[in-house]
Amino acid sequence: MELFADIIIDISHSRLDQAFQYRVPEALQAVLEPGNVVEVPFGRGDRPTKGYVLRITEYSACPPEKLKEIAHIETDLAGTESKLTALALWMRDYYGSTTVQALRTVLPFRKRAAQRKKQIVALKLSHEDAVAKLEQFRQKSQKARARLLEALIGENVLPREVVTGSLKITASVLRALEEQEVISCESEQVYRTPAVLQRLREESASGGDVRIAPEEGMGLEMASADEALTEALGKTERAGRPRPEKRKEESARIHLNHEQQRIVDTVLAEWDDPDHREYLIHGVTGSGKTAVYMELIDAALRMGKQAILLIPEISLTYQNVIRFYHRFGDRISVLHSRLSQAERYDQFERARTGDIDVMIGPRSALFTPFQKLGIIIIDEEHESSYKSETVPRYHARRTAQKRAALEGAKLVLGSATPSLEAYHEAESGRSRLFTLTSRATGGMLPSVTIADMRAELREGNRSILSRSLYEKIGVRLEKGQQTMLFLNRRGYSGFVSCRACGHVIKCPHCDVSLSLHKNGKLVCHYCGYEQEAVGRCPECGSAFIGGFKAGTQQIEELITRSFPGARVLRMDADTTRGKDGHAEILRAFGDREADILVGTQMIVKGHDFPHVTLVGILAADLSLNVADYQAAERTFELLTQAAGRAGRGTEAGEVVIQTYVPENYAITSAAAQDYLSFYRQEMEYRRFAGYPPAGDMMALHCSSEDQEKLGVAADYLARFVRQIARRYEAEVIGPADEAVAKINDIYRKAIYVKHPRADVLTAMKNVIEQYVEINTGFQEIRVQFERQ
Repeated sequence: MELFADIIIDISHSRLDQAFQYRVPEALQAVLEPGNVVEVPFGRGDRPTKGYVLRITEYSACPPEKLKEIAHIETDLAGTESKLTALALWMRDYYGSTTVQALRTVLPFRKRAAQRKKQIVALKLSHEDAVAKLEQFRQKSQKARARLLEALIGENVLPREVVTGSLKITASVLRALEEQEVISCESEQVYRTPAVLQRLREESASGGDVRIAPEEGMGLEMASADEALTEALGKTERAGRPRPEKRKEESARIHLNHEQQRIVDTVLAEWDDPDHREYLIHGVTGSGKTAVYMELIDAALRMGKQAILLIPEISLTYQNVIRFYHRFGDRISVLHSRLSQAERYDQFERARTGDIDVMIGPRSALFTPFQKLGIIIIDEEHESSYKSETVPRYHARRTAQKRAALEGAKLVLGSATPSLEAYHEAESGRSRLFTLTSRATGGMLPSVTIADMRAELREGNRSILSRSLYEKIGVRLEKGQQTMLFLNRRGYSGFVSCRACGHVIKCPHCDVSLSLHKNGKLVCHYCGYEQEAVGRCPECGSAFIGGFKAGTQQIEELITRSFPGARVLRMDADTTRGKDGHAEILRAFGDREADILVGTQMIVKGHDFPHVTLVGILAADLSLNVADYQAAERTFELLTQAAGRAGRGTEAGEVVIQTYVPENYAITSAAAQDYLSFYRQEMEYRRFAGYPPAGDMMALHCSSEDQEKLGVAADYLARFVRQIARRYEAEVIGPADEAVAKINDIYRKAIYVKHPRADVLTAMKNVIEQYVEINTGFQEIRVQFERQ
């Protein structure tokens, strides 16, 4: 019987975005599977080209003798690859891209790296035979052979460098013992280990303490990494794998409170129920969500399943890995963008071969090729970093929903400030909502003070620091406690506001802030509206109107001048450029090598420092004025997360929010830690304007090196989109310059389409893709689609 394979050629060009059929040679018929990467002859010259197998069939689209034959399989990957391929095809259809672009995103482990090999010497004899052979060597005074055999009887396997180095065994002795079948000299693959895991292994091996500031309410009772590792090793006897020997009887234990246990019990009771696959945990900061994640992952592993934990950014990796290493030992691995290609490849290989059970990392970890995926957990699911900025511009939350459905796995989302989309789905019944209402150890949420910077200005204080924050910093220094100063720079670069009354210049058509351009124009990046810049506030007439110009470096210098004895650390894009920059700064602050940590949003996301009793939020309202319909949501999230860093130890915490608009609902709700109040008010705005999740929206991002051609093409595309929008009763906004209209000499414009139904926007996307593909005017224009 002949078989044929539909193959996508690995060339990113829309005209090649189709399946080409090839004959499957008889030698490959038993092993070829969808998802495999193959080499095929392609084009007139039959150039060897990589391709992805989409489907295998008994039917050919043309006479078999006219079809070319697959040369060979490049990888032996199987099993879950067919599901990952299906996920890639869904991403292509939903988010818009070529099939190859989607496959390259979902199957990144195809980028093969050179394997590392480790030479070992292994004993082939039984213990009794080895002891007898050792006695023979001693009687014959064969000292080198006796020395090696004596060592192998104790260890069974030794690295070759130890044998030839410490034991001083020559190659001729090894050859002789191999010929006698006393030993075997072999090589085994050695996986590259990410630095954070290597460090934990070394500290555990030396019996040293692993530095960690545990999340409040995790209930970890551990004295050292040795004891933590004992528990971790106890968890690895799964799927027939040998369990490493325990070194101590004591182990790390987690005690869940009633709220936490209820979540675990409910999810496990519904594990096999296909109607309950998705869950949202809304828990205040410090409520012990990580402890719940651990218990659910442990339960999945006991069932022989595997787990993926997504975290938003690499700055969170260190503390998360420590916690999970304490629990699961070497059964975990980690991904982040600063790993080398070889390190990333090795982690995916370990997952594929079953060498690990848990993968921790940002959105790309979602595509870990586990064969028995049981649960996906997305921590801090509200984070914008879960959305990709490259084609396909997928969102990890939505894509995880699809992968969980394909794998029959559970999906758990967690956040102190859930995205409106996630909470709306829970309210509508698509997912089950759990609420953790208090900090797991019983500690109180921090007290929050709003500092009105308008009043500070009226009373003569033109400093970045309010008087109350300045005084509280001094008190903390006297008590030996720590302070975090968070500069909310999101949105700092564009909007214009009045420091006297807080008024912000907004677009009259889109209700988003206007951005100040170098030509003196105020521009809307949704619809293109523009007006002249203003020198005085149109509300109060004050001359104190303009943009915000302070950065973390200026604040660090101000703090150093104001508090000469204070030890100050700064954490921002400049100070974390090194491979381990994030981890080193967080370690130093956690070890109390600094009194004050100044930073941007990366310092307020998920970190636990028990000696931090004061958090100061500078320029809290900056992010309110981003030209984005999600500006209020982003502001509420940032402020709530920042406030949650204070008082996570035994001492009570305080938070000072500095703002020019203290009456704004995003700021007052964040100060009160009142998510529901914010959600209700924000949803009213979304329903009125038709923005997600009340409706659905799609963005068309157009870019080109030629500004004039881009402008013409975007106008033509907008006209076409409006034509088909009338058929679907959709609303179109734009074209307008992107918030950053030019990057690396590439000009950028955007068009937005709104409709209540996602499937309508998908249908419109398909029509627009065809229009762009056949229209020669778009040959020099890149068009990308973005969805929620």
